[in-house]
Amino acid sequence: MRRVSPLQRRLGVHDAVVIGLGSMIGAGIFVALTPAAAAAGSWLLVGLGVAGIVAYCNATSSAWLAARYPQSGGTYVYGRERLGQFWGYLAGWSFVVGKTASCAAMALTVGFYVWPQYAHAVAVAAVVVLTAVNYRGIQKSAALTRLIVAVVLALLAAVVVAVAFSGRTDLARLTLGGAPTGVLQAAGLLFFAFAGYARIATLGEEVRDPARTIPRAIPIALGITLVVYAIVAVTVLSVLGPDRLASSPAPLAEAVRAAGVGGLEPVVRIGAAVAALGSLLSLVLGVSRTTLAMARDRHLPASLAAVHPRFGVPHHAEVAVGVVVAALAAVADVRGVIGFSSFAVLLYYAIANASAWTLGRRLIPAAGLVGCVVLAFALPPASVLTGVAVLAVGAAIYAVRRRLR
Repeated sequence: MRRVSPLQRRLGVHDAVVIGLGSMIGAGIFVALTPAAAAAGSWLLVGLGVAGIVAYCNATSSAWLAARYPQSGGTYVYGRERLGQFWGYLAGWSFVVGKTASCAAMALTVGFYVWPQYAHAVAVAAVVVLTAVNYRGIQKSAALTRLIVAVVLALLAAVVVAVAFSGRTDLARLTLGGAPTGVLQAAGLLFFAFAGYARIATLGEEVRDPARTIPRAIPIALGITLVVYAIVAVTVLSVLGPDRLASSPAPLAEAVRAAGVGGLEPVVRIGAAVAALGSLLSLVLGVSRTTLAMARDRHLPASLAAVHPRFGVPHHAEVAVGVVVAALAAVADVRGVIGFSSFAVLLYYAIANASAWTLGRRLIPAAGLVGCVVLAFALPPASVLTGVAVLAVGAAIYAVRRRLR
């Protein structure tokens, strides 16, 4: 039997929390608020709360499973061990295709904020640079993510303070009005921003004392992110109102302009690019580790399971993911991939909750499973149809490979 090279356990609780924060903070604040406001209007904050509840259930289920199975691969491993090979494969397929789309969205966010006229070229360059950083080792990735998270949190604090003390906010804009018909769709879109805690679970083979580290790091990262999102969403809504927010391509930049502190706008744009880079860095880490796990089980080419003898990272998987993401970033549309990514990742977490249900703890996994399915099919119809089609392709590939074996 071919010997599987182990990854190196170098990450503690702090580094794991930082990687989770780097995956979440940025995507929701700079990308998902606008389409969520378009779906739910003044009910946006309710949608944020619903997304947070579903994310908490998913995080709790993921923490229980990660402590039991501290291996790279996340729900791919959990589904395989608790539900069977097919469900593990489907989780891995959902994660890889969904998060590859997320990577492209984050790369394009960098491009549109840094140099709109050449957004796709900048996006490709960002993918190349961050793939090189990941190739050099997990500790360097964690250190860079720590710096990015600190910069983004400082920027968001500056925006909140500047807008709150501008005298142009109006709490009446937070008043709920109309029917809450789009709350579930908004929650599904905002879930795109909460899914970063999965990076901690997919790095399970690289954290020290995983039975203790992972269950602590996941809820800490999720809790910090939820508080940050709520504060920023309330601030932006109070100065823009739901209609103006729904039509703004750069809501935080629009908010500082509306508050009369337009001098802060260039800083906001730079911060948005930094936040997207942080998300992209951690997303590529997670996708490459799930690719590694699937390659070890021969669901993907076996060469993708190689671990670099010096840097201790799955270098073939990281390069392959980088190439695919760069290709998508060259042609994709930012908003078009958010709905598809949300659908695929919600299915991924539905399998995680179903896996956790078999551990004997039933309430939270059951709530998470139902929440994931409901939010997935509440997304825009185009996203649902595309997601179902791509998942059907993955299932067909599995069936053909199994028959050939």
